[in-house]
Amino acid sequence: MKILIIRLSAIGDIVMASPLVAALQQRFPEAEIDWLVQSESAPLLRDHPDLKKVMIWDKNGWDRLRKEFRLIQLFRKIRAFKSDMQAQKYDLVLDCQGLLKSGFLAWLTGAKKRIGLGSKEGSSYLMTSVIERGGDQDQIGSEYRYLASELGCDTSQFRMRLHTAATATESATELLTGLNQVAIISPFTTRPQKHWFNDAWIVLSGLLKEQGYTVVMLGGPGDLEASQSIADNAEVINLVGKTDLPTAVAVIKRAELHIGVDTGLTHMGIAQNLPVVALFGSTRPYLKTDNPRARVIYHDLSCSPCKRKPVCDGAFHCMRDITANEVMTAVQEVTTVAST
Repeated sequence: MKILIIRLSAIGDIVMASPLVAALQQRFPEAEIDWLVQSESAPLLRDHPDLKKVMIWDKNGWDRLRKEFRLIQLFRKIRAFKSDMQAQKYDLVLDCQGLLKSGFLAWLTGAKKRIGLGSKEGSSYLMTSVIERGGDQDQIGSEYRYLASELGCDTSQFRMRLHTAATATESATELLTGLNQVAIISPFTTRPQKHWFNDAWIVLSGLLKEQGYTVVMLGGPGDLEASQSIADNAEVINLVGKTDLPTAVAVIKRAELHIGVDTGLTHMGIAQNLPVVALFGSTRPYLKTDNPRARVIYHDLSCSPCKRKPVCDGAFHCMRDITANEVMTAVQEVTTVAST
């Protein structure tokens, strides 16, 4: 039996969907399991020991051809992708993205059984069946846990797992050489309403230093400019843009503490059973972390979670009302809980 998981992006969702691999492997012991993902997120999965293949969708290449109206070349790429996917002879395809683009890619596989998770944008017509996004919405990765349960999988040990190669571990060791009691901060994500304020990060960094922590800041290349205003006003080690995904995973794994907003890096910390404090406002991806050493700070205002439609004219009270002292109280709580 051959199974394909489709979760193209984003990093946080890929992390939260990662328990599907083990759950499916237990349910179907003889199965070969592949994962289809966009190229930028592929390094997060390449070292997973239970995946037979990591298949790549060249989203940027397809988009470029479409925008340049090079439709013949785009058609050829689609045809080549279809040929490659159908050659894999998948028995079961799980579209965990549930969007039209992922549904189309699932349909191109030619698999006779294609199950969509909460399919929308018309992608349900490309599936043979659809499973709604059920489960306890307050629980981390609830929709993927529910999907596994509906497929007959045992979800009693549904835990996120991240795997890194020795080269990433070596790179992380080199970056953190000589640093003691490392506290990772992950201030950046895709939308401004999900950010905590820079002045709050600066105050928090000072409080962490007083407690003996070495503060290390992580982020992607697109966060370089934003990170500089924090780095210029706080005593932090700025690794923003200096790590690839596997190295970021390895750096987080070596830390004693992780504090972040609703971003993939924060979810990685929870996946590795670190003490984590997550700061949520306009989004509330979960309140139950499945990690006894993790806490979510979330102020349930009348306007939150607003998700992609803020109504506060940029005030973002849901994040502004979180104080550095409140975070430090949560830090004290998570760092006194024993590892399990």
